Amino acid sequence: MSAPSVRPPAVAGQFYPGDAATLGQTVDDFLDQVSLAQDDRVSWLKAIIAPHAGYVYSGPVAASVYACLRAAKDTVQRVILLGPAHRVAFRGMAVPSVAGFDTPLGVVPLDTQAIEQIKSCSSVIISDEAHAQEHSLEVHLPFLQRVLGEFSLVPICVGDARPEDVAQVLEMLWGGPETLVVISTDLSHYHAYDEARLLDQATAQAITDCRADNVSTHGACGGRPVNGLLKVAQIRGLKITLLDLRNSGDTAGSKDRVVGYASFRVDEPDVEVKPAAVYDSAQRQIMIDVARQAIEHGLETGKPPDLSATDWPGWAQQSGAAFVTLEIDGKLRGCIGSLAAHRTLINDVAENAFAAAFRDPRFANLSGQEYEHLDIGISVLSEPEPLNISGEADLLTKMRPGIDGLILQSGSRRGTFLPQVWEQLPTKSSFLTHLKTKAGLATDYWSDDIRIWRYTTESFK
Repeated sequence: MSAPSVRPPAVAGQFYPGDAATLGQTVDDFLDQVSLAQDDRVSWLKAIIAPHAGYVYSGPVAASVYACLRAAKDTVQRVILLGPAHRVAFRGMAVPSVAGFDTPLGVVPLDTQAIEQIKSCSSVIISDEAHAQEHSLEVHLPFLQRVLGEFSLVPICVGDARPEDVAQVLEMLWGGPETLVVISTDLSHYHAYDEARLLDQATAQAITDCRADNVSTHGACGGRPVNGLLKVAQIRGLKITLLDLRNSGDTAGSKDRVVGYASFRVDEPDVEVKPAAVYDSAQRQIMIDVARQAIEHGLETGKPPDLSATDWPGWAQQSGAAFVTLEIDGKLRGCIGSLAAHRTLINDVAENAFAAAFRDPRFANLSGQEYEHLDIGISVLSEPEPLNISGEADLLTKMRPGIDGLILQSGSRRGTFLPQVWEQLPTKSSFLTHLKTKAGLATDYWSDDIRIWRYTTESFK
């Protein structure tokens, strides 16, 4: 009998809810309870370390770091997930032969090309048996599915492997901002509460200090993948920050024999990351050409063009939202856009280009003479994401300069700034103050009914 093409969930209904709706709500509730005290620079976030126990025990601790990834949905496309083997003993690291891992939230496709790449390492073996009942990887998938949406996966079950071998595999797959590394580990097991706290504090300190030789498998069951990441961190100068440190006695268990849990974020130094590009240069040029043709048609007829007769490629016929910005000699000459997709992307570009030239109330209709000197910029928007905030101070901590566009709404008043506005308003306070003004609100206004969405853009000229 051949192996199944998709690994079915092994611990759904045990470690986490087996029903999709309940599971999604459970994960979202954990995430919503997290208050990000620091400036959430997800653009620097390269790796995380998080626990893998049943959600009732370690879910809140895992959420402390997964909440930092919510805004990385448009950046991260691939996850390298490493966790310790609990069920099968073997040397090295094991990858599966299947094409996907299933959870109640859907199938996560594997990056089979990346798996083929690391199979060249002598320390990597193929073993579906090692993965079949292993929970240390599986329990992370629902969190990843809720915060990232679609992504590909490289699942690596780590047996008796040297840190140097783990580091070699990580370096081969390191990639750029599109690749996230997730290390799965719990901390000490079955000590009394006070003893466990001391042991776990020492292990957490060794991790944040990047002392690979001081993290044992007794102090962290995932010590081998952790040490491999620490080897890479030493070479690359990564910054490791402890976000949460608790044990089962703090969450849902007794204090007699506890298991320790911690979550860490691992940041690349001095990396400013924009969301990954969706459109190639040819597709971008098509949109620029359509915008220019729409304005030319408006100059000739006074109407937007009818694009229905053109056989557009599939990407152009998908629903999309875009802003079209017109400039002459570096000065704004019109800007109109859509905040939400309500027609095909190519039609949205054409309609908004026409509107920016002839219906922006701030400017007179564009003249033919002006058209000769016109520069056209297009920003394609991601789907706006509602921000869960407790107040203005909380909002300021979650704003990402240079990355986020924001939509602010209070009652019937509403305004938005594209990410490009950060170039003129580089501080969070000035960005928010001017956004309030644009929405018709006082600069010191705040109300519990204020709603905020953020989005990213892919911008080009």
